Amino acid sequence: MIKIGDKIDDRYRILSRIATGGMSDVYEANDLVTKRIVSIKVMKESLLSNAENLTRFNNESALAASLNHPNIVHVFGRGTYDGRPYIVNEFVKGQTLREKLNFSYALSLSEACEVMLQLTSAIGYIHRHGIVHRDIKPDNLFIMNDGMVKISDFGIAAVKGQSNRGDGIQGTIYYCSPEVLTGGPALPTNDIYAMGIVFYELLTGTVPFDGETMDQVAMMQMKKKFPEPSRVVPSIPRSIDRIILTACRKRAEERYQTAEAMHDDLVKAISDKDNFKQRRGILSRIFGFK
Repeated sequence: MIKIGDKIDDRYRILSRIATGGMSDVYEANDLVTKRIVSIKVMKESLLSNAENLTRFNNESALAASLNHPNIVHVFGRGTYDGRPYIVNEFVKGQTLREKLNFSYALSLSEACEVMLQLTSAIGYIHRHGIVHRDIKPDNLFIMNDGMVKISDFGIAAVKGQSNRGDGIQGTIYYCSPEVLTGGPALPTNDIYAMGIVFYELLTGTVPFDGETMDQVAMMQMKKKFPEPSRVVPSIPRSIDRIILTACRKRAEERYQTAEAMHDDLVKAISDKDNFKQRRGILSRIFGFK
């Protein structure tokens, strides 16, 4: 059992335990070499006997460590301590978008667009490196005090084209595209669908499809017409409606084929000054709004 004050590999001194999840415990630690505070995710000892859990944890560390982007939680290192694999991550000071939504219900149009500009940029980077995240949702997106967004949790990320069959549904039902629910391979359009759902939720405070059971939600994702966000929040511009609806087409070939295409349409919508009466943050820096 890891205790406060322990040293992992004679380098990382444990300062506190900051979270615990189904697969791992997360600790704040001091890197005695670089003198910086880091976050260490350590796989739970009780799960070590399950080969699938080990594969998933090692997959997360390997894929995440291959990426270097300002909107992705940076991996500094990985190793094994007392037989338990661990990942050393950038220490993130912020809250998840889920926590922010729980407090504020929904974001303003400007805030939501700021988040999506960063998210589409980072996901485009991930896809160019041949990786599909497969679990984009507010719970896995951190937002810093300065508005910077950080993507975390690559636990079920996959190499582009990797088969999903035989592995069960990979992802969270509320954000899964129809083809994911029917066992399709990991493709960028899976993440684009999830980004559309996230954008919808940021603006409306709710997911587009909900039900009493996960089976009901899955059936809605596959069969039910996607609702226009402006029917929930009438002030949402038509151009933003179109971006979300295009990202969430039922047929993958009818969606944006790249995160860059979604990002470009978002930039065009933002540049229409009539859509944004309150201009701040990233919007101000990019477009010079006052």
